[in-house]
Amino acid sequence: MTVKNAFYAQSGGVTSVINASACGVLETARAHYDKIGKVYAGHNGIIGALREELIDTSLESDADIAALKHTPGGAFGSCRYKLKDIKTHKAEYERLIEVFKAHNIGYFFYNGGNDSSDTAYKVSQISEQLGYPIISIGIPKTVDNDLPITDCCPGFGSVAKYISTSIMEASLDIQSMCESSTKIFVMEVMGRHAGWIAAAAGLAQREEGGAPQIILFPETPFDKASFLRRVDEVVKRDGYCAIVVSEGAQYADGRFLSDAGVTDAFGHTQLGGVAPFIANMIKSELGYKYHWAVADYLQRSARHISSATDLDQAYAVGKAAVDLALAGKNAVMPVIVREQDSPYKWSIGEAPLAKIANVEKKMPKEFITEDGFGITEAARRYLQPLIQGESYPPYKNGVPDYVKLKNQLVAKKLAHSFNV
Repeated sequence: MTVKNAFYAQSGGVTSVINASACGVLETARAHYDKIGKVYAGHNGIIGALREELIDTSLESDADIAALKHTPGGAFGSCRYKLKDIKTHKAEYERLIEVFKAHNIGYFFYNGGNDSSDTAYKVSQISEQLGYPIISIGIPKTVDNDLPITDCCPGFGSVAKYISTSIMEASLDIQSMCESSTKIFVMEVMGRHAGWIAAAAGLAQREEGGAPQIILFPETPFDKASFLRRVDEVVKRDGYCAIVVSEGAQYADGRFLSDAGVTDAFGHTQLGGVAPFIANMIKSELGYKYHWAVADYLQRSARHISSATDLDQAYAVGKAAVDLALAGKNAVMPVIVREQDSPYKWSIGEAPLAKIANVEKKMPKEFITEDGFGITEAARRYLQPLIQGESYPPYKNGVPDYVKLKNQLVAKKLAHSFNV
């Protein structure tokens, strides 16, 4: 029997540990060279498959592949591109089959979040609907932590560690200056519909009522009057107020506070700017001097402060993806199973992509305090283990020493191109 090659690609917003999942896939595949031939990486995600832009990972040294574990970003390039429905856009899938056939690809590994799980699921349907044998495995990744079934999502624990650390440090700064200067600090974090990242900021609180004194979640409708009242109370009590707001904070009618009026490539509303919106509201209504910051890409690329737990889990799901494929599993995703909170114990399970694709897991009500501005003890029990452990990258000349791969494309075998 001819040994089939594999295709691996990264999709959506990257994380500080997504390359650790790539490392897990590549090292495990190399260990099974008798069952998996070459692993081709998609240049810029699924777009690389459609354009026949395939990176030959066999040209990378074992040392450089291992160095992916401490390197942030997407080593092979990522994308925001969602495959259309196979019934109405059959040409996309026929193109994939063309490319897969030309390069003897029998395994498909797609590393991403909600929309990426949908892509992996659709690719798994090729076998059934178009008669091409392909094993498709999704690999979980998203800083938003909103994939269902899995206990947590690789990438989230490191963002949670970065956000809780950042708001703790910034709050100490504001506290130092509040008597004669800034009294309000607002930090905006990612999270469109789920407030997991915002909730992580609550881990910075060293005592009840401590900073950040207010957290705004997408799951809690924003009420201007109650919010301003709480801000004023906190400033009069503490001298300052540190606020963390999710980019997806919204009014009771579902409108985002930070709706920019445009959509991204996945059709999602483009968000951003809720921090200055909130800060200016406070200034206008209460008169307090403010500073604000947007964590933006900093929160998802901060490999220097990644959670060791997160790193281990990211590698584990990459390894498990190959193991599942070799076991003949199809249309599944390796997931993290929590066995106990303290001490934290976890293992790897599996779940069908059909139950993961396009499903968002929001913060449960019991994780948000009754007033809507903080996290409960139940949330702390869930979140705390995910930020545990340090795994610093190597440093050179005072800065992290991150690997840069060759990323050499293989020669195209198809005569025609495909527009994406």
